[in-house]
Amino acid sequence: MAKKRIRFGNLPEPEYNTKEAFNSLRTNLKFCGKDIQAVLLTSCLPDEGKTETAIQLGRAIGEDGQKVVIIDGDLRKSVIVGHHRLEVEGEIMGLTHYLTGQADFDDIIYRTDLKGVDMILSGHSTPNPTALLGSVPFAELLDYLREEYDVILVDTPPLGAVIDAAVIAPYCDGAVLVVETNRISHKFAQDVIKQLSLADCRVLGVVLNKVVPDKHGYYNRYYKGYYNEYNND
Repeated sequence: MAKKRIRFGNLPEPEYNTKEAFNSLRTNLKFCGKDIQAVLLTSCLPDEGKTETAIQLGRAIGEDGQKVVIIDGDLRKSVIVGHHRLEVEGEIMGLTHYLTGQADFDDIIYRTDLKGVDMILSGHSTPNPTALLGSVPFAELLDYLREEYDVILVDTPPLGAVIDAAVIAPYCDGAVLVVETNRISHKFAQDVIKQLSLADCRVLGVVLNKVVPDKHGYYNRYYKGYYNEYNND
């Protein structure tokens, strides 16, 4: 069945260094093991670049010839539609519609204009996002997606602000924490990582984001670094 379509209205082609960094991130995720299929992305605070990281990582995975689906799991304050000026075909139906029985799977899956990348939007706002994300239908949706896609990226709200990511974490194979340079303390990041670990979710690594370019121009604005295994030492 033909999927509905989404076009990104203002998603620029990443500069060379940024693109290579996301390719490296994609490769490092592969090295984490064949069992890593559903990956949760979260941050400590809003606006650390988590959603941008999810989209650019999805783009890199798709360009590698894999099928990837990005789930907008922020049922509180999604930024994807507005920030990227998405051109959505037809009425917007998303995750909340599906989890509340208002839509079927075929109603919420969108094909994007990025190679190999499909997307599930968040849908309308809801007063009980935590309950919906911890529900049986959400777990069953991920099980179904595992059969259809090589990689599932779940973009979640910042775990330092709300608990939603910890609720989703047990359904995923691992988590990546996006951290903005010089914005949060080491202890804050440790606390968020501990929450993921307590949710029985393997922490795959950390993306260091928005690093100030050095004088040689090596760094770029967005993705800056990835650590394959998080080390508590």
